[in-house]
Amino acid sequence: MPKDRPNIILVMCDDLGYGDTGFNGNGIIRTPCLDAMRGEGARFTRFFAGGPVCSPTRGTCLTGRHYSRYGIAHANVGRLPTEEITLARVCKEQGYRTGHFGKWHLGTLTTAIRDSNRGGPHNLKEFSPPWLHGFETCFSCEARMPTWDPMVTPDEKDAKGTHRYGEPGTFFGAHYWNEKGEIVRDNLDGDDSRVIMDRAVPFIEACAARRAPFFATIWFHTPHTPVVAGPEYRAMYSQFSEEEQHYYGCITAMDEQVGRLNQRLKELGIEKDTMVWFCSDNGPEGGADISRNGRNRGVTGGLRGRKRSLFNGGIGVPALLKWPGHVSPGSDYNVPCSTLDYFPTVAELLGYTMPDNRPMDGISLLPMIAGQMPLRPKAIPYRFLDSKGWMAGAPTIAMIDHQWKFLTNLSKDGDEDMLFDIDADMAESANLVKSHPELAARMRAELADFMASCRRSHHGADYPTPYTPINTFQEITGTWL
Repeated sequence: MPKDRPNIILVMCDDLGYGDTGFNGNGIIRTPCLDAMRGEGARFTRFFAGGPVCSPTRGTCLTGRHYSRYGIAHANVGRLPTEEITLARVCKEQGYRTGHFGKWHLGTLTTAIRDSNRGGPHNLKEFSPPWLHGFETCFSCEARMPTWDPMVTPDEKDAKGTHRYGEPGTFFGAHYWNEKGEIVRDNLDGDDSRVIMDRAVPFIEACAARRAPFFATIWFHTPHTPVVAGPEYRAMYSQFSEEEQHYYGCITAMDEQVGRLNQRLKELGIEKDTMVWFCSDNGPEGGADISRNGRNRGVTGGLRGRKRSLFNGGIGVPALLKWPGHVSPGSDYNVPCSTLDYFPTVAELLGYTMPDNRPMDGISLLPMIAGQMPLRPKAIPYRFLDSKGWMAGAPTIAMIDHQWKFLTNLSKDGDEDMLFDIDADMAESANLVKSHPELAARMRAELADFMASCRRSHHGADYPTPYTPINTFQEITGTWL
């Protein structure tokens, strides 16, 4: 296999906090396999999910474009248009085998039966499974699954003492689907991360046997609700509360599957020909007082905010890259990076040129990997709406320009503007907007230009054929289009 055509694996957790791994300083949760991967590769100290919730981030992973351009404003909203060029499509055109394993959350997977959050005949417009986007082999579900026994409703009660997800032991209401649009019914018991990896490993083995390069997304549910750990994993944390046992245990179970993947790549003799990326899709679920969060016990490592926030605790995530021969073992990357950068990095690696001039919001990280990019040359943009499409509260728009992070509501008077020096203040404790008014004004103007560009994209300006968006786009002023 040519060295300039490596296998590419994107591993992603769901709601894993920046401080939830050993390699980022967690002294309770056992993540020995991820810690070993960090020793064999590089850790990103400032890696940012493309959005503060799952669906938006997943779109950025595959397209290199901000989710506002194609109508995925939040989880369970919109679908990835087939007009978007995805990493799977690019890799497939370059002779790669492609596979998606785990959570999809970029559209529904069936129009035939009621499935998961949105799937079924009542919602035909949001049908957009991975096999319509370049993935040849699939073991995919639309949205969340319990992290143990994924087909079964777990026995968990809320603060009021009622069952959180329905009658325990009944069907959870979501299926795994293959690339033929068929329900997968076998080998669905126990740890969900193992269930997912049981499908990814044979795909990788088949590609290795045929000496075929491959692109795989392995998108775990862990530790998204419902948070459930198996008995042996809970026993590892017997000194902690039941809620903590489930959270810590399901992460350790997931960590084992990352170790299993890493070991199998070595056994197959393809470790040196494979780049493995790891990250989370956003910060941890729950409020700032984790003692009130039930089983959602994730920590941000001191970063401000959590999931659904544009502060660093909502978008700053643990991240690794292992690529033998290219990435120095045990190194750190301190340049701000994003899931938006996956597509441009792989595109440059494969020599792929976009067929049109649609805006790309990420950058190639190959120069950084080669030690030639000490500063990020392009800002990382953010815009976030809540699940109903209304502005989610200040701040709702942000931009990370290497050293500086600007957040705002784009209010007329700018009294909600915030500016942080994230070189010195990743915790975002000191608002410097009054000290650097010209810098804040420049970034504010750049965000307004970005919003205008997203508005054009959203209405199909980037596509060669007429396109009608299925979701509305909210103007800076809050009015609807």
